[in-house]
Amino acid sequence: MNFRIHQDSPADAVEGAFFRIQQEQMADVPILNPALSVEAVDFQRWQGHWLGIVVTPWCMSMLLVPGSSENWVSTGENQRRFVRFPAGDFAFLGTEEAELGEYQSCPLFSPMGQFSSQSEATMTARASLVALLTAPRQAAQADKVEKAAGEPSLSRRRFLALR
Repeated sequence: MNFRIHQDSPADAVEGAFFRIQQEQMADVPILNPALSVEAVDFQRWQGHWLGIVVTPWCMSMLLVPGSSENWVSTGENQRRFVRFPAGDFAFLGTEEAELGEYQSCPLFSPMGQFSSQSEATMTARASLVALLTAPRQAAQADKVEKAAGEPSLSRRRFLALR
């Protein structure tokens, strides 16, 4: 696989790769949600690499992109590995695209018919990242505080139950 280190946020490369995929491979696929477009959401450093979410008209996936050669675990094309986050272990598949090189993805939603707007999908992506990076005990405590304040909860359990 083509290993490339991204010193800066890979958001532009992610959007370029998935826009190309949309044009070349997904153009006539009936599951595309016309209300959505390709967007890289909140790419941030995580354990020396880049973690973010890509929203597309056909799917929403978490992505891990190499930020250094240190502690990057190559999986090979379509090979799975589990990555531990505060919210638990998640399965990522290895793949590569010309614009990005090697990266790993974990699907969250597909197809994307339940989203009525780009802003709704983007907010869901952001809430997913918060849930991923929040330990279950912290999420439970946040639920109690939010319920006491009368505000809606964005905990991982509650978020996933809203689908």
